[in-house]
Amino acid sequence: MAGKGTPATALLSKKGVTHRVHAYDHDPRAESFGLEAAEALGQSPDRVFKTLVADVDGSLTVGVVPVTGQLDLKALAAAAGGKKAKMAEIAAAERATGYVAGGISPLGQKKRLPVVIDTSARAFDTIYCSAGRRGLEIELAPQDLADLLQAGFADIAG
Repeated sequence: MAGKGTPATALLSKKGVTHRVHAYDHDPRAESFGLEAAEALGQSPDRVFKTLVADVDGSLTVGVVPVTGQLDLKALAAAAGGKKAKMAEIAAAERATGYVAGGISPLGQKKRLPVVIDTSARAFDTIYCSAGRRGLEIELAPQDLADLLQAGFADIAG
């Protein structure tokens, strides 16, 4: 794997946020990139979070939920102060974030999008989320992630 640096890891380093980067061999045939990450890193899937981009009333919004759950679109819309949400088109999500689907990080996105993190993240001292590339995860405190992103916590996992 060429260099570990991504916009996400660069942002964490620049801001001096305590974190660890974990690399693993990604299998492109994996059915669930998040579950693959949890297994490869020997972590509970409840502690590994995926980054999903949704369209809330015409504006892209990011939901960060455990890889074992689904994004509750109605709950995300409510948490974001909107009425209706649907999953964003993959091309729109990739364009806005600068990352490839399956490797979208909530950090270091090209366009700063509003972010809501599922409250279950608060149950852990640290959580894992994508570092911006398949096969690369960041471990950090959930509150540090929220502070960096000016994100809120809400029950958005279904």
